[in-house]
Amino acid sequence: MREFLQAAEDAARLAGQVLRSWSSRFTVREKSRSNLVTEADLAAQTVIADLLRARFPQHALLGEEDLGHDGHDAEFCWIIDPLDGTTNYVHGFPYYAVSIGLEHQGEMIAGVIFDPVRDELFLASKGGGASLNRRPLRCSEIGSLDQSLVIASLPVGTEATDLAVKRFLTVLPHAQTVQRTGSAAMNLAYLAAGRLEGFWSSSLKPWDMAAGVLLVTEAGGKITRMDGGPFELRRADLLATNGSGVHAELCNLLSSK
Repeated sequence: MREFLQAAEDAARLAGQVLRSWSSRFTVREKSRSNLVTEADLAAQTVIADLLRARFPQHALLGEEDLGHDGHDAEFCWIIDPLDGTTNYVHGFPYYAVSIGLEHQGEMIAGVIFDPVRDELFLASKGGGASLNRRPLRCSEIGSLDQSLVIASLPVGTEATDLAVKRFLTVLPHAQTVQRTGSAAMNLAYLAAGRLEGFWSSSLKPWDMAAGVLLVTEAGGKITRMDGGPFELRRADLLATNGSGVHAELCNLLSSK
């Protein structure tokens, strides 16, 4: 496990250097409406993939920018988002991260999320806990939604009639505050660090969630579908909380829509 975590950390830090080096010279294109990609995404993914392939040539890779396969038939699969929060990055909004998770026979066993702006390294291993820059992490102990900061993930190119918007508006009057930030990986890392109490989404891909869900569970939080059912990494249905009564409150509100 130590070897896996070290490789993930090394790859994430290299990718962070790439993102910083591209920060003032990238160009942007749309993969689909409002879904952006830059040279920085691609260059960061390349350095991650090259490092992991060199150290673990038998492992599969799955990444956002057309990297690898779904990993279902691999014993080990690295699940990579080289730049989670591309739109934030493009606009100079400092809320984005590199996310790298390792799946073993369908179970997440290691995860790293690196914020190159603040030099914050969030790390987790199955059964080994979660940490931020080597300091142990625990989710917050806030127990009610009306005292909670929660975050909603809305699909790119969202229409006003989208169910995700209706869920956002349903929760809004019940929480202390509801935010939308643009980086699922950062949201999950911050949840594990006790900086917020809940996060939900119906539009994420495996690479958006892989490292983060392990961080949350290892920090004492709870991960389910929005209706409270068992979470599946390759299904776009996530509710992550600090594990308190906030989880049941959000389940009730989100599953009512």
